[in-house]
Amino acid sequence: MNGEQARGFPAFPAHKGRSTRGQSWWGRAWVQAMEDTSLDSDQLRKGRRYANSGQVGTITVSPGRIAATVHGPQDSYDSVVLVDQLSDADWDRFIEQIAARSGFLAALLDGEMPHALVEAAGDAGVPLLPGIGDLDPSCSCESWELPCQHAAALCYQTAWLLDEDPFILLLLRGQGRDTLLDRLHHTVAVEAPQPLTPAVAQASSERPVREGLPEVPTAPGQLAVEDLPITGIEPPPGFDPNTLPLLVIDAVGRARRLFARLVADETPPAELDEWQDAVRLAASYPPLATRLASTTGRPAELPTAVQAWTYGGAEGLDVLEHSWTPTTGEAARARAELVAAWDDDTLEVDLTDNRLTLTSGTESRQLRLDHVGRWHPYELVNNAWTPTGPPDRDPVGVLTALDT
Repeated sequence: MNGEQARGFPAFPAHKGRSTRGQSWWGRAWVQAMEDTSLDSDQLRKGRRYANSGQVGTITVSPGRIAATVHGPQDSYDSVVLVDQLSDADWDRFIEQIAARSGFLAALLDGEMPHALVEAAGDAGVPLLPGIGDLDPSCSCESWELPCQHAAALCYQTAWLLDEDPFILLLLRGQGRDTLLDRLHHTVAVEAPQPLTPAVAQASSERPVREGLPEVPTAPGQLAVEDLPITGIEPPPGFDPNTLPLLVIDAVGRARRLFARLVADETPPAELDEWQDAVRLAASYPPLATRLASTTGRPAELPTAVQAWTYGGAEGLDVLEHSWTPTTGEAARARAELVAAWDDDTLEVDLTDNRLTLTSGTESRQLRLDHVGRWHPYELVNNAWTPTGPPDRDPVGVLTALDT
């Protein structure tokens, strides 16, 4: 519809242990649309093996179409997946959503697809991500399943491409990166206030004139202890002389982050209770840890809590101390993904609430799902589950990162 050029992507090498469902939430949504349509889980399982073993050739992406040659044991097959393109009216509404918030474009250019953008586009009647039945697979093999194992492998690897560049999804919907940016630039450049109708102009002239609001100031830069404008203040009784400057720096930093969120029209962070704030302070300023350990009354718990906060912030501390029951099936899908990624007959996976415990021989690990969809890795240290690394939305990727 718009003359966009196809893009070719070299074949992925064999990669055992990679998540076939993608690492990004939009990549997983793409795969979910394909899996929810399938009536044969065996074809999906074979497709995951094809994808992970590097049997998918060069992938060509063009508006409304993905294609690749998939190499089987006996022959090679041409697989194609079609997806509906957006109309010109759809693109106009989508570009209006991007232009409304500068953060949307910045996120896309940074390789992210914000939830808020997809939701705003959906509210405007523009479906970015495919749903059940929106993907139309075909293949030159004789299999009747939709998708067959070859088309499924192509869809799985397409999710890997989407992980790296969300603009590929927009190309599939009909417009590539350059065209979209040109249209967005044109939209912003020509945007101008609409003239008032006579009735509105008359009503406006009768109202009192108000002074315009001042320009929103930019957030100040980060502050270091040596940058404090006032020094030499005597701390309260019982305070170490070095404690007060750290608390001032912390207060300035929190105010700066809150200001930045307000300017960007983002949700302010949740308020912390005394224990959570003590853990945050100890993680941010280690010299305060000893005093905080005594004042919290939980000195034995603080080191592990600080470790959890250092890796995963407030969500990391929450999964350390609380379990909960996911309602989206995310834990069950992660369990199946881990079993598929590790071809190990001795692997046992136990799913309890938001915790996946993996045991192979004498080695045990655990993944804990937080409320924003990230998996936090744990290992047994002195018979206690201990956080051992940063979280990730990809459960397989979390464990792979620890191994490497």
